[in-house]
Amino acid sequence: MNKPKYQVIADEIKNKIISKEFQVGSLLPTEKDFQHRYSVSRYTIRQAMELLVADGYINKRKGSGSYVSYEFLNSETNHNAKKIGLIVTYLSDYIFPSIIRGIETVLRENGYSLILASTNNNHADERQCLEMMLNQGIKGLIVEPTKSNVYNPNLSYYSLFKQRNIPILSINAQYEELNLPYIAIDDIKSGHLATKYLIDKGHEDIALITKIDDNQGKLRMKGYFNAFENCNKVFKSEYIYTYDTESKLSVLDQFVEHVVSKQIQASAVVCYNDQIAYYIMKKLEKLGIAIPNDMSVVGEDNSVLSKLEDVDLTTTSHPQELLGEKAANWVLNTIETGKVQPSELLDTYIIERSSVK
Repeated sequence: MNKPKYQVIADEIKNKIISKEFQVGSLLPTEKDFQHRYSVSRYTIRQAMELLVADGYINKRKGSGSYVSYEFLNSETNHNAKKIGLIVTYLSDYIFPSIIRGIETVLRENGYSLILASTNNNHADERQCLEMMLNQGIKGLIVEPTKSNVYNPNLSYYSLFKQRNIPILSINAQYEELNLPYIAIDDIKSGHLATKYLIDKGHEDIALITKIDDNQGKLRMKGYFNAFENCNKVFKSEYIYTYDTESKLSVLDQFVEHVVSKQIQASAVVCYNDQIAYYIMKKLEKLGIAIPNDMSVVGEDNSVLSKLEDVDLTTTSHPQELLGEKAANWVLNTIETGKVQPSELLDTYIIERSSVK
């Protein structure tokens, strides 16, 4: 659904404020100037300006004009609040509740509250989350990057947190363009362990299903490649299936169809995570492909999904609650000392269950 014209204009002015084309405290062009610039009615411009006022980006001074608001940077009304912001891709799915629980536990023990937001791995939603956090007066921000392996139009927002001396920590993945500190699993090792485990069990025709719009998927794919190379074996490029957030289900169903129709002769598959592995196992078994006799499956992350089926899923470890605790402690230590703490990669290992022949 297309945005109304006044919303589009308001968003463009916000971007100019964020990029400092319109400086904080400066006088904006008049409504008449904006009217000519955008070729719209004065009523449309007034709607856009009212929205900017409501969002805290500008304030109006009678007889003087509209100014970029200092509140946008300073959040004076929230100055004394002990709040930490957390932006994740999903709130209630997969491993995220455990990570959030770890963060909340540490913050609560230290007298901080947590403000939660979810992007649904969508840039437009991430932008709204960042704007909301900017207006909340948070002391620190923990963020799981949205589509971390593709260009993100919201990167300029993160500079605003730095201007306020608000520490930012990435979890699970990172925006390589920003060089933000991060705490994450060693995803290359995770992909390597999952693949090498299958090779050690005698499998050679090993498929890979991985996500390509998130940095984790790229790193886990690198681990898959490394395992073949280190074992002096060659993977088959036609056995690699990649998907993004929007194409996930269609690609997974394509893989199942190729297995059932014997279009590929893979005896095993490494999945981007347990969620993908769980979906694949259920689909294949429904179509008469037995796990692990006909197809061996390895997931990654050791989520609750790895133990839901009759066949327990072989997977790699992911200390979800510990990661959350470490992230919260990182932010609190950085706030207390004024020194940015170093990044950290958490180790992982294979968890052997019954989904591999």
